[in-house]
Amino acid sequence: MPYYVYVIECVDGTFYTGYTKDLHTRLRLHMNGKGARYTRMHKPLKLVYAEELDSRLHAMRKERKLKKLRHHQKLELINPRTQSKRGHKGTRRNTA
Repeated sequence: MPYYVYVIECVDGTFYTGYTKDLHTRLRLHMNGKGARYTRMHKPLKLVYAEELDSRLHAMRKERKLKKLRHHQKLELINPRTQSKRGHKGTRRNTA
């Protein structure tokens, strides 16, 4: 049975990241104020990212990686077109 990693955008512009076996039911819980404490305090707006993984372990690892991302990195994950416009952090070009 697949697992899902997902990112929800909240009304204050923050993101909540989680994993679940049943994405539809979990999203409904968040939207109805019965999900995680974070989404009860920061009203969820919409699902902005979801990825299907083949095991709970892979979903937990992916969730951990996503939670470590900075806000702008999560924005790039959600909308990859912004990545090409911004370039990669730490990449320098020597113009000499």
